Amino acid sequence: MSLPLTLFARGKIQLLRLFALIQRNPGLVAIFGFASGLASFLLVERQAELAQGLATLMLISWLWLTLENTLRAHIARWFGFELPPPLLRYATQLIHQESLFFVLPFFFITTTWNSGQALFSGVLALAALVSIIDPLYYKWLAPRRWLFLAYHSLALFAVMLTALPIIFKLTTPQSYQLALATAVILSVPSLIGVITVQRWWRGVLLVGLTLALGATGWLARAWVPPATLWLTEVAVSQEFNDRNRSPGAGLKQLGIAELRAQGLFAYTAINAPQGLNERIQHVWRHNGEEVERIALDISGGRKEGYRAWTHKQNFPNDALGSWQIQVLTEAGQMIGVLRFQVLESAGAPAPEPNGAGETPPQPKNQ
Repeated sequence: MSLPLTLFARGKIQLLRLFALIQRNPGLVAIFGFASGLASFLLVERQAELAQGLATLMLISWLWLTLENTLRAHIARWFGFELPPPLLRYATQLIHQESLFFVLPFFFITTTWNSGQALFSGVLALAALVSIIDPLYYKWLAPRRWLFLAYHSLALFAVMLTALPIIFKLTTPQSYQLALATAVILSVPSLIGVITVQRWWRGVLLVGLTLALGATGWLARAWVPPATLWLTEVAVSQEFNDRNRSPGAGLKQLGIAELRAQGLFAYTAINAPQGLNERIQHVWRHNGEEVERIALDISGGRKEGYRAWTHKQNFPNDALGSWQIQVLTEAGQMIGVLRFQVLESAGAPAPEPNGAGETPPQPKNQ
């Protein structure tokens, strides 16, 4: 027996032993995936290679799903060894487990839970749970090929949202666009399985559904957390220390007179991967209605988060009620929300607004 064949046989034996070990301890992959994701979240720059490897594995796994029969035949002809179908199915399950549990820490930390983002993160958690429950994965999910490919596309979409900003320093809008385009392309086999009509307009219907799926994904971007951006510190305050670039005491409520006399600072410290430059927005809302939208540029790499703030002095005549300051990416994904209430003041009559407008200083990288 030649040396290459001997090495191949040994490698095959070791591979089968590894799968046997994992089958006896099915929770190991889920634990490893979650631990590696948590490590990547805490040491994001050091785990870029792992994220890149996961994205590559997901692409290879999807290609395998579409070309499975052809590739199995080529492997059997080239190496004289036919891969057992159960082994192949289990390898795909391992990739799903590792990928979904890897991204969960990112999305759980960055989700604004009192918003629609909770639905997306909840679906990811449910998908991760399905990947480790064999009866659900093999008897309910795997036989429905269109659903299985949709499941695979979701896992790839989540991995790309996490990996692209870390590896290639793409902005959140760029990462979302690329991940969405990839997921839509990968959904085409699923859509073909759904469209059973055999008439001439089947192709037109397929193109229409593909475009509709892409448009829906783009419109729903506010419900998808920005996986690599999160708030480390926030405050709504009437004071701000320019030298230390830090806010005064945080406020949840204030009177109308105090509001008009001094205005308000909205302060946010945002954690982003090393080398990532991003434009974010502070969107001031009064009783649900948008009042002002102010853009700020941030840079990643600071452990405590990049400090950015806006100072609002010009408030509407009727400023009483509930206020929100939504922190959004340029694509409209929510990073977080600051809230405060404006109440009637028992003090002196409030002065008229001075018309100074907004003063959005561009903070330096700290």
